[in-house]
Amino acid sequence: MHRLVRRSLVRLLRTSLLAALLTGAPLSTARGDDAPAAPTPPSAPEVPAENPYPGRFPAPSLDGGVEWLNTAGEIRLQDLRGKIVLLDFWTYCCINCIHVLPDLKFLEEKYADQIAVIGVHAAKFDNEKRTENIREAILRYEIAHPVVNDAEMIIARKYAFNSWPTLVVIDPEGNFVGRVSGEGHRELLDHVIGQMIAFHRAKGTLDETPLRFHLERDRRQAGPFQFPGKLIADETGGRLFISDSNHNRIVIASLDGKLLDVVGDGAMGATDGDFAAARFDHPQGMVLVGQTLYVADTENHLIRTVDLRSRTVGTLAGTGEQARLRTPGGELRATPLNSPWDLTHLGGTLYIAMAGPHQLWKHRLGSPTIEVLAGSGREDILDGPLETCALAQPSGITHDGTVLYHVDSEGSAVRRVSIAPGGTVTTLVGPHDLPHGASLFEFGDVDGVGDAVRLQHPLGIVHHEGALYVADTYNHKIKRIDIAARRCETWLGTGERGAGLDPVQLNEPAGLAIVGERLFIADTNNHRILIAHLQTKQVTEFTVAGLTPPHPPRSTPADDGDLAAAELPPHTVRSGQPLSVVLRFTLPEGYKLNPLTKVLWKLEAVGEAALIPADQLGVRQEAQGEELSATFELPVAAAGAGTYDLTVTWQYCREGAGGVCKLGRTKVRLPLTADPAAPIQPLTLTIAP
Repeated sequence: MHRLVRRSLVRLLRTSLLAALLTGAPLSTARGDDAPAAPTPPSAPEVPAENPYPGRFPAPSLDGGVEWLNTAGEIRLQDLRGKIVLLDFWTYCCINCIHVLPDLKFLEEKYADQIAVIGVHAAKFDNEKRTENIREAILRYEIAHPVVNDAEMIIARKYAFNSWPTLVVIDPEGNFVGRVSGEGHRELLDHVIGQMIAFHRAKGTLDETPLRFHLERDRRQAGPFQFPGKLIADETGGRLFISDSNHNRIVIASLDGKLLDVVGDGAMGATDGDFAAARFDHPQGMVLVGQTLYVADTENHLIRTVDLRSRTVGTLAGTGEQARLRTPGGELRATPLNSPWDLTHLGGTLYIAMAGPHQLWKHRLGSPTIEVLAGSGREDILDGPLETCALAQPSGITHDGTVLYHVDSEGSAVRRVSIAPGGTVTTLVGPHDLPHGASLFEFGDVDGVGDAVRLQHPLGIVHHEGALYVADTYNHKIKRIDIAARRCETWLGTGERGAGLDPVQLNEPAGLAIVGERLFIADTNNHRILIAHLQTKQVTEFTVAGLTPPHPPRSTPADDGDLAAAELPPHTVRSGQPLSVVLRFTLPEGYKLNPLTKVLWKLEAVGEAALIPADQLGVRQEAQGEELSATFELPVAAAGAGTYDLTVTWQYCREGAGGVCKLGRTKVRLPLTADPAAPIQPLTLTIAP
């Protein structure tokens, strides 16, 4: 993304990368496409004799955020003491911030018990300052770590933030170690974290107790659509194609709402094959050419093909890896792509809005290559020849049969692209050609003519009878642009996010398609498709009969095999009477059981056992916890004996600071015998982390 401060990495060696992180000096590449990828550091060495990354000063607090998300409450750095903390300063419009998320996921999974990632959302657009919009972005991008809404940039200022994205490293003793800016630093951070873990584990300052947070996704109910992104309509065939982006599939419906087909099994992946087995990763734009549907498989960085006759999915272009360097193009399957977001087709050529490198690309159907059409790669709104003009995260594209039109979401502008020899890019409405990248920060909600128009991060566009309909996403509106007059007017929406139909409210709409007098709208954050009549503006919801969410993947229960069982003395219970089991937890001072979760327990037989009914064995069950205890009952047979392993899993949080909860797991071995003369009394067990 654009930077407020920019430097080059071209001549930096691996040692200077590590040194810059150590000293806290900002590394450049607000965009990975601006410089070569960072060299791969060597494998982590043995335990260092001295701290390889000593903290420079106590890290500033995380106080000042408007609200915390993906967690039950505010998080303090003190509550993360013992963990390596990675702060991710981001904003959800930013394609480079989106590119960092897979790297964070990789690190979170590899170092699940040693690091804590905290997202600090420092908004660019006004719309991004609202907590509810950030919540939707967390769900859309499937973020699994806490995020604080730093709407007033208070935390950002403490950390001298100056570009999106920026990653800050804090050591287990709470000291600021350093920061890197831009994307493409997975290997560097992996190396640094590995060294820090080795040192602090040996020193005894590393806390490897697992942490648990209350994620937004656990509170959301599934529906037929999940963040639908783009739409295309096939009037001749009577079909509507919907990229059901967060369900990782393409839905094909008739124009009157009958379910015709579903492409993809709903799981993330890049699998070719028949419709039921194929997989996508958050697909966006599509275009239909004959009976082949081309799909911008955005987070796979691929262009996919859907053969509607054979009901199979293939791959046209891309390697499956994100392009880290700018390239003029090359062979279809040997050229890496960078977040293709939308597609259109004109005169036998496929045109691609390539959001990552801020360019438009093209592919002549049937040819073996793919190449850049327009955009120098600089992120800005600069008019001029195709080779030297500047675009800003193009995210929607259409045509009028002669020229292309696209929306540059980060520049909040609508552009016109002449594809004839000697063609140029000009700005139809919105700011352009301002000094020092100022066009990127000229946004708002102003109707009018030409340069005076202000939009806010538009994502969708469609041409119809001399006009463009634009999904003005962050203004929660649909705008209509008279191309000849360059006049832009609000066509639909109140400007306030919502789900009402009288008056019509939208929530970050992203995709548009027109059939006859009907405008289909992907109302993305409302997880629905709407139909607006072009003449009357009457709006109804478009439902697809029989469409259900994909079957959720089966969850894998926690592996208890690594837990050693502590054997307890034999215990005699009353035959045929339920056994009350009382768990009394011994927790660190100032901690209590998490009131928002249940205590989980599982009983398994060790060898031959005939005391507890088989339907009670091997199944995780819940017990309601109080501050330091939990109780459940076990049915007991009339006679018998047996030895059982009881595994207990619980969460405990610091009193008054429920944002950070730790995970406890323990296993005890219980030799039990039934006796009709035994007293009826509870079995009390002491449980400690």
